[in-house]
Amino acid sequence: MISLLLVDDHEVVRMGLRSLLEQTEDIRVAAEAGTAAEALAQARAVHPDVALLDVRLPDGDGVEVCRTLRDELPGTRVLMLTSYADDEALFSAIMAGASGYLLKQVRGRALVDAIHAVANGQSLLDPAMTQTVLERLRSPARGNDRFTELTDQERTILDLVAQGKTNREIGAQLYLSDKTVKHYVSNILGKLQVARRSEAAALWAKEQTHPGAGAAPRGGV
Repeated sequence: MISLLLVDDHEVVRMGLRSLLEQTEDIRVAAEAGTAAEALAQARAVHPDVALLDVRLPDGDGVEVCRTLRDELPGTRVLMLTSYADDEALFSAIMAGASGYLLKQVRGRALVDAIHAVANGQSLLDPAMTQTVLERLRSPARGNDRFTELTDQERTILDLVAQGKTNREIGAQLYLSDKTVKHYVSNILGKLQVARRSEAAALWAKEQTHPGAGAAPRGGV
C-alpha cells in the first residue's frame, strides 16, 4: 500500500484527485494540505511514501517544500503536479530532488501510473516537457558559465547569502518579503545546479576569487 500526501491549494482539485486515487487498490491518501506550512506539518506527521505536490502554493514555493521534504524525509518521493509548463520551476524541482514533474492535464490512469513509478524509485517527466529538458541539457549555458544565467537581483541576493545573511535579513536590506527572497534563492539554486544555499555560497566565493571557475560541467544527466 502506497501512502500519499496530497497537496494543492484548491479544495475542489484535492477532492477530484482523492476521488480518483481512492479507486485504486494500493494507494491510500494519508493526509491532505492546502499550504506549504500544512504540507510540511502533515508530512512530518504521517511520513508518506509519496507527496503529490502542487508547484504554486499560497504561502510558499512548492519547490522549497520539495527540498525540505527531501532533506528531512529522504524516504518520501515527491511528484510535482502543476498547471504551468514553467521551465525554471521544472529545473528547480529537479535540483530540489523531485522524482517527477507532471502537468495537471495528465490523464487519470497516467497519474496513477506515475505515482506507482516514483514510489518504486523511478524518475519521470511529463512527455510534453521532455523535449525542453533535452534541449536545455544539449545547449551549453551562455558563455559556458552557470553564473551568466543569474539576473542582477539574483547576483545581489547570492552575494548576501554568501555573506551568511538569512532570508529575513536579505529581505529587510532589499525591501523584499521573506517569500520573495525564498523564491529568488530557489531560482538561484536551480540555475547553479546545487541543492543547498551553502553550496551556492561556496561557488560564488570561488567565482569572486577565480572568475570563470564556476563553469558548469556538461555531460550526461
